[in-house]
Amino acid sequence: MECSGDEEVADGQNIRSSNADVFAPDSIDEGSNVSPETTDVDEEGMFIHPTTLTNKQRGNEVTVRPATLDTLSIHQLAAQGEVSQVAAHLSKDNSLLSQQDDRGFTPLMWAAAFGEKAVVDFLLEKGADPKTIATERESALTLASSGGYVDIVESLLRHGVDINTFDWNGGTPLLYAVRGNHIKCVESLLVKGADMTIESDSGYSPMALAVALGHKKIQKVLEDHILNLYKS
Repeated sequence: MECSGDEEVADGQNIRSSNADVFAPDSIDEGSNVSPETTDVDEEGMFIHPTTLTNKQRGNEVTVRPATLDTLSIHQLAAQGEVSQVAAHLSKDNSLLSQQDDRGFTPLMWAAAFGEKAVVDFLLEKGADPKTIATERESALTLASSGGYVDIVESLLRHGVDINTFDWNGGTPLLYAVRGNHIKCVESLLVKGADMTIESDSGYSPMALAVALGHKKIQKVLEDHILNLYKS
């Protein structure tokens, strides 16, 4: 569950370490091939080339090639943001627009889950149904809220999706945005009328969840929203 800005950190999709620079010297893998023992060094100490044999020189060529775009499904292409490839698939078979995979996910849902705004917009323009519910009641809005993709959340809301849709464990888009500490998503959902009183199956309301997780900025957003409701 993820978004950008403030304290928002990707949940399960961010490969960066939260407390270390991935480009820092101490983050380099100790098993790297480039080391003083395996590399020629000139008089000034600059690396010239590795002296160890490459896999190809040893005869250990890779026999299984990485997947190419033409071997990926429309769901995978949507998740990777390949708009032109998705368009090519639809030009051959427009029924793919609403095709659900074995989990009930449509291409639109995959694009929403991975924050691929351009693909989301393209699919919506082509007539993809943003209200489709997957096997465990996941929706495109729930997935986008979980990832913190506020621009996609707002786009889906403009297309009339149910803002209070719930999944298999009673999680609403607002609850998932709170859980991921996605402040902008929480703000957007509240402005559009998300129900703060709905609880998950485990008994957590958005406010109770924010308190339990220690998301203080989210708590402030929720408190301010409640005050504004009273004033109005």
